[in-house]
Amino acid sequence: MSDKKDISLLILQAKKGDQKAFNDLLNLYWKDVYRFQLNKCQNEDEAEDITIKAFAKAFDKIDSFDDNFQFNTWLFTISSNLYIDHLRKKKTETISINKNHKEIHRIVDEDPSPSDKLIQEQNLAQLKAYILQLKPHYQEVINLRYFQELTYKEMAEKLGEPMNNIKVKLLRAKKLLAEIISSK
Repeated sequence: MSDKKDISLLILQAKKGDQKAFNDLLNLYWKDVYRFQLNKCQNEDEAEDITIKAFAKAFDKIDSFDDNFQFNTWLFTISSNLYIDHLRKKKTETISINKNHKEIHRIVDEDPSPSDKLIQEQNLAQLKAYILQLKPHYQEVINLRYFQELTYKEMAEKLGEPMNNIKVKLLRAKKLLAEIISSK
């Protein structure tokens, strides 16, 4: 789907709010934007965070995209500007004692009824094992959305992040989880 007409169609659909189009654009450009950030940051976590923010901002501002330009150029400009902002913030950032401590959230298994437990036990255990292979911040968004059943707004408030960042993280987490499952 690298044809210019197909990309233009995806952008048009995304401007209309089509979630599949957003997902397709994310899948199409994720590796390039992430690699671009990784070359700049030399840190996988920072590169991933900036890439998530870049897609969130791009998707939030998709209506302002001018079709006379290439989408990837626009996306890389957003990504580059976010990297510059990241550098500025890093220079003025004060270090917190707890900065490097990250909690790993394990998925709590609510006790289902005995008959449900027999049916679901094996599949749920396998799913949890797959989820635990994700990075902690992806485990957390999967847990909040699908196991605690929080809305995007509730997740954004709980994590202290913009809602679009949460949506992009969840899309990425689902994609990574699907890759893990399909590789087994």
